[in-house]
Amino acid sequence: MPPARAHLSNAEARRLFLACHGLGDTPSGPGKGADLQAVIEALGFVQVDSINTVARAHHMILHARRPSYRARHLTHLLERDRSLFEHWTHDASIIPAQFFPHWRLRFARDADRLRARWKNWRRDGFEQKFKTVLQQISDHGPVSSAEVGADEPRSSGGWWDWHPSKTALEYLWRTGALSVTRRDAFRKVYDLTERVILPEHHSPRLSVEDTIDWACSEALDRLGFATSGELAAFWDLITPAEAKKWCDEALRKGDIIEVEVDCHGSKPRQCFARPDVLDAARNTPAPPGRVRILSPFDPALRDRKRAERLFGFHYRIEIFVPEAKRRYGYYVFPVLERDRLIGRIDMKASGGEGCMTVRAFWPEQGVRLGKERLARLHTAIERSARLAGATRIDYAEGWRR
Repeated sequence: MPPARAHLSNAEARRLFLACHGLGDTPSGPGKGADLQAVIEALGFVQVDSINTVARAHHMILHARRPSYRARHLTHLLERDRSLFEHWTHDASIIPAQFFPHWRLRFARDADRLRARWKNWRRDGFEQKFKTVLQQISDHGPVSSAEVGADEPRSSGGWWDWHPSKTALEYLWRTGALSVTRRDAFRKVYDLTERVILPEHHSPRLSVEDTIDWACSEALDRLGFATSGELAAFWDLITPAEAKKWCDEALRKGDIIEVEVDCHGSKPRQCFARPDVLDAARNTPAPPGRVRILSPFDPALRDRKRAERLFGFHYRIEIFVPEAKRRYGYYVFPVLERDRLIGRIDMKASGGEGCMTVRAFWPEQGVRLGKERLARLHTAIERSARLAGATRIDYAEGWRR
């Protein structure tokens, strides 16, 4: 008779998952330098997003784990120390530079895929611009998309209607010839990769098998438990079939075990985990009572289906939903307390006015906004206001929904 499969209760799974994502203890540390680097390495990457209603996603993600964090601290690591680089996971992300050798697999696989796709999606002629763009950067230094293709017509057809030299820039970045050296007003500025990535990270050449093993192993350690599909999706470097094969082999060797994870309001989910997962979960303390306002792109929430299975929290961004049809708001922030997502909040900072307006807070079903919880929520709002540089907070009438 086969041994009983390991089992994680929903409470154990939530605690372990939040601890793996840096949300399981009281945040401390200066939020800069080596401390900030360690936070990003532990997370694996931080998603970059342009929407800036309070602060951009990458800043909110780091601030939730280090309240003393400020945007300039990340800039130092990216642009001065070069201990991080910007590229693609499931979306644009900031990634520890020591992981760069594994991105060569993405560069190689994206080369043919993007070339074929962008021939249909973009304007013709971008392939003919590769040599010109590379020569311009080599001879004259870093450029943004505004500084290439000066003789090419710009279009007002939408953000996707790039002129050929801009498409060439993006392609050369996505396939590794160029790297982002900095951002000016959030616009990417590109340089030759060998001038951005430090030699110790640029030089190593790894096999496909090395990267598959690294991607699966490192993803599992950052998730705590996962299906093979979730391992493949974490970095988005490898295919689901490659992750499944890795899981089969790791299971056979005893490097991982199968575990049954209780879900919120649905049947248990079969996952893989390290052999010590039960001890790890049972030795993980409950998170503190602190309230944290999270980015919608926080690593703990990036996989919406997983967040719903673990926390019973259904979240969808309503940016593209007509205002009259929105259930909550344009861009609302999930609110975490202990190991529970207790609601969502709609707030916006007005940079030039030094004011942040709280429009609404919607508690989840069964969550009572009593005196102590309300005080903790106000404290979290005040922390977000400081990150946004706001000196005043205005609460809309009837903001407590």
